[in-house]
Amino acid sequence: MDTQWKRLNQVFQDVFEDDAINVDESTTAADIEDWDSMKHVSLMLAVEREFQLRFSASEIAQLASVGELMELVKEKST
Repeated sequence: MDTQWKRLNQVFQDVFEDDAINVDESTTAADIEDWDSMKHVSLMLAVEREFQLRFSASEIAQLASVGELMELVKEKST
């Protein structure tokens, strides 16, 4: 797991207050019990803070998995 994945995983653990969470490319909201619309907003804000990025509403709306989120983070980080 590279550094960006470790950072992203830590954000998930912090937002969901669960150190047992381990996300990967295929993880979706259905895989995490407490992932509802309110947690989604908190999660996106926390990811933006951690990686010092800004996502548009349309970018967020198109995300279907954590893998796609990581691709967006990598794309915006360059």
